[in-house]
Order: sequence, then C-alpha cells, then structure tokens
Amino acid sequence: MKIKFETSRFGPIEMDDSKVIDFPEGIPGFSALKRYIIMDYKDTGLKWLQSVDDPAVAFIVSLPGSVSPGYEAPVDDAAIRFLGLEKKEDLAVLLIVRVEAGNVIVNTRAPLLLNAALMRGMQLLPDRL
Repeated sequence: MKIKFETSRFGPIEMDDSKVIDFPEGIPGFSALKRYIIMDYKDTGLKWLQSVDDPAVAFIVSLPGSVSPGYEAPVDDAAIRFLGLEKKEDLAVLLIVRVEAGNVIVNTRAPLLLNAALMRGMQLLPDRL
C-alpha cells in the first residue's frame, strides 16, 4: 500500500508503506514520532531519516564505515530482543550526523539500530552501554 505525507524539506512524498521504519519508543527528544523513512542525501553517501509523523523533523544519518571506519555498535542482548532480531545480517546501524558551528559531529555513542527484516528501530542510548 502507498502512503502519502508532506515534508518541509522535500515537499510531498509518496512511497510504499513497507519502507516505513517503526521506532516504537521514538527517538529521544522525539518520543511521539514513531515512523520514519530513509532517503538518500544528494550524492554524498549520507542519508536523511525523515519523520512520517512530523514534516519538519529529519536527521542526517550515515553508515558507520563512511564516517568512522572500524566502528562497531555495542549491540546488547536487550537491543536484539527489542528489535526482534533473528539474523545478524538484518541489523543495520546508522549514526546521526549534525553540523554545529561549522563542525561536523557524528554521534557514535548513541547509534540507531534497525532490524531491516521487520523495519523496526531504536536508538541505543549510552546508559545502556
């Protein structure tokens, strides 16, 4: 089934609902926003994690290898259970990127973990490490 929603950066978007990632607990600071999609960001290797629930909320994200070679997310058993992860190859890890005072900052301490098979996600918080 197709879903249609509005975004402040990209205008109206229509896509298959199977591309929507459910964050049951939201992302810290955005707990009411549960549904996101991933979109390419130009030809940079970066991506947008765009909220389906709020047109103004989007995060720039990156695969860890693109910005922090050798990075491995500290995935614990609780995260595996929460995500319903059955196969290691279904785990995708994204890092939130932000620009602050002209500096690019990559959040390696609180990665986003996604179960690509179930389209379910969470942010692994430092207090869980």
